[in-house]
Amino acid sequence: MRIVIAGGHGRIALRLERLLSAGGHEAVGLIRRPEQAEDLRAAGAEPVVLDLESASVEEVAEVLRGADAAVFAAGAGPGSGAARKDTVDRGAAVLFADAAERAGVRRFVVVSSMGADARHTGDDVFDVYLRAKGAADDAVRSRPGLEWTVLRPGMLTDDAGTGLVRLEARTGRGPIPRDDVAAVLAELVDSPGTAGLTLELVSGSIPVGVAVTDVAGN
Repeated sequence: MRIVIAGGHGRIALRLERLLSAGGHEAVGLIRRPEQAEDLRAAGAEPVVLDLESASVEEVAEVLRGADAAVFAAGAGPGSGAARKDTVDRGAAVLFADAAERAGVRRFVVVSSMGADARHTGDDVFDVYLRAKGAADDAVRSRPGLEWTVLRPGMLTDDAGTGLVRLEARTGRGPIPRDDVAAVLAELVDSPGTAGLTLELVSGSIPVGVAVTDVAGN
């Protein structure tokens, strides 16, 4: 499979690219800065410099053409302000979905956030973030042209992955290593039976592959 990943230099994305490359897939990562390219190559991915805050739909669609799946793993990051939560966490996700539809890429996986809700209240930057992620999820889920899956991890950690997770429509809050998020994403891109599902993810007791198969079967 050829899989295009928005936010290709992110901490989850780099892990995902390593997994996809090791599995024989062709991973393509969109990055904002040319100096990030070598990190993607080291992960086995093809870097493409393209800023989703300024790119056109057609520019993004051109990269997506011929892909089997698209993964939105971009984010403004913890040090960004409210404005970039809207332009990246919402706006870039919508742009990426628009481009996927234009390019004919149906399989579309979103890395969202537990608690994402377009109607979330509050004025703190994190409140804005949850609204932006919720609005992005709503925009993606409204598109009949996409076979979408929305993944909402719990509190992200850099602990070593265990390969054991809880993946359900509602899990309750909890931590999850980025290693395990990437492992779940690698399974989801090739699991069309999960299309149309919004899933929460925390650490648990079920092997990743079994957890994905279980939700696909349900």
